[in-house]
Amino acid sequence: MKLAISGKGGVGKTTLAAALARLFAADGQSVIAIDADLDSNLASALGVSGADRLQPIAEMKDLIAERTESGPQGYGKFFKLNPTVSDIPEKYSIVHKGVRLMVLGAPKRGGSGCACPENVFLRSLLAHLVLQRDETLIVDLEAGIEHLGRATCGAIDAMIVVVEPGLRSAQTARSVQRMAGEIGVRRVFLVANKIRSAKDLEALQANLPAELPLLGAIRFDERLMTADLEGKAVDEAGGQLMAEVKAIRDELLRQLAARA
Repeated sequence: MKLAISGKGGVGKTTLAAALARLFAADGQSVIAIDADLDSNLASALGVSGADRLQPIAEMKDLIAERTESGPQGYGKFFKLNPTVSDIPEKYSIVHKGVRLMVLGAPKRGGSGCACPENVFLRSLLAHLVLQRDETLIVDLEAGIEHLGRATCGAIDAMIVVVEPGLRSAQTARSVQRMAGEIGVRRVFLVANKIRSAKDLEALQANLPAELPLLGAIRFDERLMTADLEGKAVDEAGGQLMAEVKAIRDELLRQLAARA
């Protein structure tokens, strides 16, 4: 299973990604969780201690220069577009309770066509994880999909866009849907988060793309905020989160099986 989680900042992508990683690991699956968000906090959501030892791979200038043969400057010359990355997951990760965590960091800005060594390296690494390895992969993305290339997207089982009540979140969902379609993501789903009432969910659904299936909803729970402040993992926060995410996962698997 290869999943990408997207949505606007602060919507709850990381909470969903961490909860899904925990559930798949509890089922005995080998899980790789990738933090590809600028605001890297997947480690905290997973309860990983010592994650500060994990330097974002995008910031490993010497490693990227060596593997892409780009030299110390990285620009103004030819460099390898297919760097060796197969050893990276084991070398630059932490394993905690059955989940292998990697912190990708953010690619350089400059448009989706930017072919700088950092972007090439990150995309090669993600392509390797998606296409060459058989673990369950969960990628916590930024609001966009800059990390993903066409080949990678074609092999992703599903992209889940997390939304919350409000027009801006719905607009982000439409933007992600458009970008995902442009590079070949065929299965895009929605998850509603921070839902306080049935009216919240109804209002949100009225503004969402009708063609995107809603897998389920996660209710607003202050205990999640408290757990975050205390550095607790999402599965230690209490409340209904894990049961709600399990229902979301089961619905995802059901819909993927129906489309197979």
